[in-house]
Amino acid sequence: MEATALICTAEQKFSLETFPIPEIGASEILVETLYSGVSVGTEFAVIRHKLDWGPFPICTGYQAVGIVREAGADVDRFQTGDKIYYRKNYMPMQLGEQKINTCSGTHASHAIMDSSAEVEKLPGEVDEATGSMFVLPSVGYNAVNMAGVGLGDVTIFHGAGMIGLGALVAARLRGAITIAIDLDERRLALAREMGAAFTVNSSDEDVMARVQAIHPGGADVVFESTGIPACLDTAFALCRLHGKFVFLGNYGNAPISFHFLVPHVKQLTAFFPCNDGLKPCREAVLRNMATGAIPWQKTISHTVPYTDSPGLYSDINHNRMADLVSAVIKWA
Repeated sequence: MEATALICTAEQKFSLETFPIPEIGASEILVETLYSGVSVGTEFAVIRHKLDWGPFPICTGYQAVGIVREAGADVDRFQTGDKIYYRKNYMPMQLGEQKINTCSGTHASHAIMDSSAEVEKLPGEVDEATGSMFVLPSVGYNAVNMAGVGLGDVTIFHGAGMIGLGALVAARLRGAITIAIDLDERRLALAREMGAAFTVNSSDEDVMARVQAIHPGGADVVFESTGIPACLDTAFALCRLHGKFVFLGNYGNAPISFHFLVPHVKQLTAFFPCNDGLKPCREAVLRNMATGAIPWQKTISHTVPYTDSPGLYSDINHNRMADLVSAVIKWA
């Protein structure tokens, strides 16, 4: 048997390559991928060398849904035919003498992982494409949990991309008052569909004045989710005295700077969430997807067959997809 995977070179060239599938170990499972979710922010930060996930060539992707096709002799958590969601593919990949970096490697037709790794059964009520995007709302859930968002808290999401929307949904489910800020009206429309109580278009509104009109003094918690260092100063100013500030975006490898006095005078408490909160956050997200409380399917603007995935990645990398919200790759 052979597996097919989406590979990126250091020169940002994308191709589909095939590899032999090895025998699995006694504690491992072999999975046939149904869908893998695209993370436009993190993956393309790696592809563009803003984040370092190790050497190229590389198989990116860190979220997928598939079906167990084979289970090792010692596996008791899963059986053939189970649908699962997972974060990492441990299958070795090599082109001639060149090893492929599979730091996560879920953009592949098959995956091998230890049955005790980051893998769980997919709830039956969650469709496979939506489930394959589970990491992004889980990142938001983790950030909201870290910041201790509570009932009635006024929360701002500075940037209504996928990570910001994930945090917004989690805050709404905790009973917070949610304000989404973005310069893209389509993202703001999606934020409203996700339950934002207020939206502010920063391209044509006075953001500070609008926030003061909604809640004089500023927000209890501000989530800066653009990942753009130049946006930090604007976001700090939206916090109330003794408020909380969450560095939700990924600002890359390079040093960042901001004006010290605003967060200093406001005496803010800062949070630096990382990753997706692991099993508790993932399970919470999937439960809420299953009930419809997180209508994450509304965020998927593009579904492409795996044969078109190199073109998809090239188009995203060259900013040729103005209508993109998020995308999934269909493998089977």
